[in-house]
Amino acid sequence: MSKRRKNQRAAAASGKRERVRDVFVPRPFEGLVDEPEWIALRELVPAASAPLRLAPALVEEHGDRPVTLATVLPMAAPAMSREDGHIFIGLQRHLQSGDVSRDLAESLLCALRTAPGAQVAVPPLPGPGSRLQDILVDGPLEISLHEGFEFWLAPEAAEDPTVRASLERANAAIYPTVRLTAARAAYWCQVTDKAHVRWVLPEAEEAALDALARLGAAGSLTLGDQTRFAGMFRAHGRLVPVWDLPEEIPAGDWEQPVADFAKRYADALAETGPLDAGARRSRQGLLGRQLTLR
Repeated sequence: MSKRRKNQRAAAASGKRERVRDVFVPRPFEGLVDEPEWIALRELVPAASAPLRLAPALVEEHGDRPVTLATVLPMAAPAMSREDGHIFIGLQRHLQSGDVSRDLAESLLCALRTAPGAQVAVPPLPGPGSRLQDILVDGPLEISLHEGFEFWLAPEAAEDPTVRASLERANAAIYPTVRLTAARAAYWCQVTDKAHVRWVLPEAEEAALDALARLGAAGSLTLGDQTRFAGMFRAHGRLVPVWDLPEEIPAGDWEQPVADFAKRYADALAETGPLDAGARRSRQGLLGRQLTLR
């Protein structure tokens, strides 16, 4: 008998569960068509939703229940099964393992196995198993931004005073956010007295960093007058540059500056030669201002 099996039997005999080993996956959304948007909804956007399509095998087993991806659910729950059969999966949750895709897939599978209206129990460490890439029909996300979390509620729940109080607390945490059309996964937001544009770049980190370094050396990293390239952070294996903006200028006025920057960035990406001395210095400066979220 193997040592592993002996340990399993000993744990079973003592009433203890075998410890689940966690594994870190740096790009949990790799392979999904809209990888940058998944990252943006996970890290940047306070209140948004998008419908998801179950793989045919799950539809055959559980029926074609509607499933909605939500940035946040009540009490930051991982999943919710409404009385009308509608399933919600929360991207921003309290407990998580090192593989966000596995967490979300397990949340969805647990919700499918849960009766409508019942509380969904999801393990904090799900162990090996299906990931989002295995259980969804992949495609571009049809994202809706919301000014409040009323989309959580079935009509009959809206009158519950406890539910309404929870909803009001959640709504108070939402800050204005606009999805820009000039670049995929680019968002304008206003947090307290500051406005920003944040863009999840789709390219591999090294290529994106080199392109930004070339733009930095050329003095073309900003979005125009009164703007500042604030730095960037890493999230789930992708770079997210951030710009500080004048708070009084509305979101729509930044579509053209972002489109212009996207064109400069694409041109810089197309350059294949080694970085010159100025770009190398710029690259080091960018790395010094980089934060890592996930």
